[in-house]
Parts: sequence; C-alpha cells; structure tokens
Amino acid sequence: MSFPGTGKIWMNGSLVDWADAKIHVASHIVHYGSGVFEGARCYDTVKGPACFRLDAHMRRLMDSARIYRMDVPYDQQTLTDAVIDLIKVNKFKACYIRPLIYRGYDTLGVHPAACPVDVAIMLWEWPAYFTKEAIEEGIDVKISTWARNAPNTTPAMAKSVANYANAQLIKMEAVLDGYTEAIALDTYGNLSEGSGQNVFVVRDGVIRTPPIGNSVLAGITRDCVMTLAHELGYEVREQTLPRETLYSADEVFFVGTAVEVTPIRSVDRIAVGPGRRGPITEAIQQKFFKIVKGEAPDTHGWLQFVTPA
Repeated sequence: MSFPGTGKIWMNGSLVDWADAKIHVASHIVHYGSGVFEGARCYDTVKGPACFRLDAHMRRLMDSARIYRMDVPYDQQTLTDAVIDLIKVNKFKACYIRPLIYRGYDTLGVHPAACPVDVAIMLWEWPAYFTKEAIEEGIDVKISTWARNAPNTTPAMAKSVANYANAQLIKMEAVLDGYTEAIALDTYGNLSEGSGQNVFVVRDGVIRTPPIGNSVLAGITRDCVMTLAHELGYEVREQTLPRETLYSADEVFFVGTAVEVTPIRSVDRIAVGPGRRGPITEAIQQKFFKIVKGEAPDTHGWLQFVTPA
C-alpha cells in the first residue's frame, strides 16, 4: 500500500491539502501513542459509492475516545458527515476511511490533560488487503510468540494507536519467519486474534470465535460475519479456544475491514483441513461480497450511500 500524496484531508473542521496535513513533533500522540482511530471502507457498488457500516465504525471511534478520557470537540454525526463530504471532495468511488482522534501539542508529560484533542480524517484508494489468490486459496499463518495484552493493562475494546505497537511486533515476526500473518494468544494461552483481524474456526459445521474477554477487539466485520453465518443456517459460538483448536480445524478464516473474509490454509505449517478454502468460508465470503458490492439486498442497512438515491 502506498499513499497518493494528493487530495484533501479533513483536519479539525477544515480541508487541507495532503502535503500540508502536518502535526508538531512535540504532539502528545508522537511520544505516548495517545490516539484512537478507525478503519472503514467505501465500496463502489452497482448503485454508487457506499460506506460499509460507517455508523458502527464512528460509534466505536467515539467509544474508544471516551475510554481514554478524550473530550472530542465534534459529535458523531458531524464526523460522519465529514467522511461523506470528504469522499465527494476527493471524488472517490471506493476508498479506505481513516478517522483519527489524537492529543496534540501543548506539554510533554504522561498526563495529557493540557493537550488539545484534535481530529483528522484521511481517505485513500486501497484495494484488497491480500491477493485474489489468497482470498480464494488461503494464506499461511503462524502462532505468534507475542501475546495480546493482558486484561486490565490496555483496553482491548478501544481501537487505540498504542495497541498497534503490539500488532506491529506480531506482523513483523510473521513476515520475517516466512508467513503472511500470525495469530496471537492471550496471556492465558488461548486464541485471541491476528495483528489486525478477528479469527473464526470451523469444526464439524460449527463456527467458533474467541469472545471479547480473550483480548479481542469487538470487530464490526466480525459482527457482520456472525450475522451472515446465522442467516446461512450455521451455528456460531463465542467461546474460549485453546491453541490446538487451530490444528484440528476443518476451516479457519480471518475477518476484518482490511482483510474482509480471508481463508487460512495452514497454521504453523500444519494444513487446515485439506489445505484450501472450505465451503463454509466460501459461502460467507460470497454473501459478504455480494452485499458490499450492492449485488444482494442490504437487509440490515449496512450500506450508507455517499449520494442517496
């Protein structure tokens, strides 16, 4: 992924050129990771550009800020409207949406109260996170040696910048070891999530996923997939899962805004099932992609069109 270096970025209520969207090196976020963010997508559907579950993403953004005691100077609707306006200004048909709430420049102590709370929204064109082959055939992952943060250290339910220092370690280790991704365990040795993805495990037709208590972000795509799986007639269970569940699974797949729905074909060089995408993963993929492309009825109201009909 590379940035375009052009277009407009929304910063504290104003549109600025990409090259001019700068913060001071003494900003609190630079030194202490004091920021929260979101990642959402706008899809080019058959009925025009539409944001996928933008309302849920923006609500989680505001929840994350509240957890970190950040008094945001804009309400959720104002930021939602800003996203829609920014898509129009940049004339995108499809894009990745990155709102960021962060503590800016004032003082440099751990206590951030004196620092202003700033808000920025970026957009850029971002195709599928993995290749078409990976989406169809699956990816190879490992169990990371890095655990997810323990409960009551940093809040897993907040999508904070600081939490992604841990995610970077997980991702870098996986790539250096010859894998595409990794799955982290929690501090008790149970399944948690990938570097930026929720994980699902299929065995004997039952779909299982770690609960929020296992240091898991409450993923919005995760919620969608559970809904779609129920509609397809599958049993879905949120339950604590040991590591070895992955080695005996019929299917394993990642979900998330970036990865969408991506099958996993091996874990620690052990093939998952027959070592290729399974039928349940494929069924969920097909239903998901048809909805986000506008090819199937959006019965849940997940799509917010940039230009309403």
